[in-house]
Amino acid sequence: MSFTAYVLDVVSNTFFPARITVENGIFTEVTPITVNEKLNIDVKGLVIPGFIDSHIHIESSMITPAQFAKIAVRHGTTAVVADPHEIGNVLGIEGIEAMIENAKAVPFNFYFSAPSCVPATSFETSGAVIDSSDIEYLLKKDEIVALGEMMNFPGVINGDEEVLKKLELARQYGKPIDGHAPLLTREDLGKYLEQGISTDHECSNIIEAFEKKMKGMKIMVRDGSSAMDMEGLFNINHALENIENPEKLGVIFRDIFKKKVYSPLFDFIVSDDKHPDDLIKGHLNLSIKKATRLGIDILKAISMVTINPSRHYNLNCGAIVEGAKADYVIIDSICDFNILETYIGGECVFDGENVLFDAPEIDARNSINATKKSASDFDVLYDGDECEVNVIECFDGDLLTKKTTAKLRTKNGVVQSDSYNDILKISVVERYGGGNITNAFIKGFGLNKGAIASSVAHDSHNIIVIGYDSETMAQAVNKVIDDKGGIAVVSEDFNESLPLPIAGLMSNEDAYDVAHKLDILHKMASALGCKLKSPFMTMAFMALLVIPSIKISDMGLFDGEAFEFIDVIKN
Repeated sequence: MSFTAYVLDVVSNTFFPARITVENGIFTEVTPITVNEKLNIDVKGLVIPGFIDSHIHIESSMITPAQFAKIAVRHGTTAVVADPHEIGNVLGIEGIEAMIENAKAVPFNFYFSAPSCVPATSFETSGAVIDSSDIEYLLKKDEIVALGEMMNFPGVINGDEEVLKKLELARQYGKPIDGHAPLLTREDLGKYLEQGISTDHECSNIIEAFEKKMKGMKIMVRDGSSAMDMEGLFNINHALENIENPEKLGVIFRDIFKKKVYSPLFDFIVSDDKHPDDLIKGHLNLSIKKATRLGIDILKAISMVTINPSRHYNLNCGAIVEGAKADYVIIDSICDFNILETYIGGECVFDGENVLFDAPEIDARNSINATKKSASDFDVLYDGDECEVNVIECFDGDLLTKKTTAKLRTKNGVVQSDSYNDILKISVVERYGGGNITNAFIKGFGLNKGAIASSVAHDSHNIIVIGYDSETMAQAVNKVIDDKGGIAVVSEDFNESLPLPIAGLMSNEDAYDVAHKLDILHKMASALGCKLKSPFMTMAFMALLVIPSIKISDMGLFDGEAFEFIDVIKN
C-alpha cells in the first residue's frame, strides 16, 4: 500500500509532505516530497504516529483488554504498556496470562510489565503471591517489556532480599524498571534509584519532579480519572505555590523556572487508571489538548505519547519512519486535533465512525469467596459516651490522604458516624475466604445516608465500603458478593449495582454499556450527598497502603508514613 500525505516526524519535530509505503504492517518507505515535485496528496488531514499510553492498568477501565482496544482506537491510541498487577493480586499468573491471551485476539499493541509487588505489602490479604521465580517466568515472555512499578520502596531502601532479586532479574533480562515512589526524597530516593529504577508516575508537585528528574528518573505526568497531576506539574502558577516565598526569587528566576518546566523536564503522559465513563470521552488525545492548554508545546506533548515511550520500552512503533510498525492516526489538523482514522500495522481499525474488529470474552473463575455480612460486622465498639478516633481524610482527584482525628459519640456501645462534619464509616472486608474485617472512619465523601461498596480496592482488591450506617453497609457488601464482584450503591430509596464478574474487576460488556451503568451509580452516589468526581475510584485507593499518609486494609488502619498499623480509637 502506498499513498501521499502530510506527515509529522516526531524524530525531527517537523512537518512535510511524504510518499509512504506500507508492506506487511511495516513502513518500508517514508520519502519527503521535494518542492520541485507536483503535490498530489492522497490523505486529507495530517498523519501522525499512533499514541502510546506507557503506564496504565487496563483493569481500572472495568473492561477486558479486547474491549479496551475497541474504545482506545477511537481516540488514536494504538499501544499501551499495561501493568496487570490488579488481576495479578486476585488471580496471580493465571489472571495475567488470561489478559495476555485476550489482548492477542485484537489488532492492537498490548505490551505488559511484570507486576513487581503482588501483594503490594504484607499488611493486607491478597489472592496471590508473585515471587521472584514467577517474575523470571514472566520476564521471559515477549509480551513483557518491563518490570512493573516497584511500589515497595521500603523494601528497596532496606534491602529486602526478594525485592532485590526481582530488580536484579529485570536488569539481567534487559527490561526497564518502573517506579512508584510518592514523596520519596533525598537519601532514600538515592537508595531507591541505585537499583536502576527508571520512571515515576507519582509526582504530585513540581519540587518532587525536579529532584527525581535531576537524579535521573524519567517523569510520567499522570492524567487519570482519580489522580490528575497535570495541573500541578504543568501549571506554572500552581507550581510556584509549592516553593516557599517565590516572590523573593524575582522575575528572572520565574522566567528560568518557566523555561525549565516547559523544556524536557517531563517524559511521558500516562493514564495510570482510567474509568470507562472517562475513557469513552477520550484518552491520550484529550491529554495532549489539556497539556497544550497548560502551556506545553504540542509537538512536545505528542512526543510524550509516541517516540519517548517507544524509545524507553524498546518498542518498534511511535514514529513514522522506515522499519517501524505502521501504526498511525489521521487527524484533521494540529490545532483542532480531531481523530479521523486510526491504523495499526497499516490496517484501518477505526474509520471515523466504526471500529473494524470484534472483542472476544474472557472466562475467569469466581474470586469472591466472602460470606454474607450483617450490620453488626461493621460496628466500631467503645465503652463510653464519646471517643476520639483516627480518621482518613481524602481529597477529590488526589490519591494522597491526610491523617486527622474526630470526636464521635457512641450509642449502645457503638461509635456513631457524624454526617454533619462528614465523618463516615469505612470498612474493608477480606474477599478470599479468611473473614477479616477492618472498620474505621473517613472524611471527604459527604454521604448523608446510604452506602457505596466495591470489589475494586487497590491493590489486593478486597471489598471496600463507605457508609453512613452499618445496616446499609452490610447490604452494599452483600450485593457485591451476590454479583461475584462489582460496585454497589444502597440506600433506603434504591439498590443498584454494576457486576464485575471477571476477578471482581472487569466486565465482558463494552465500554459504553459499562460506562452507562457506572454513570447511574455516580448519580445515585451524588443523590446520597457525595461530591467527589470519581467516588468509586477514590474509594478504591483508600486501600492502597503504599500511598501516604493513612489508608485501610482488611488487617487494620495503616499509617503509610510510619509503615505500621495504628489504632482506630485513640488511647
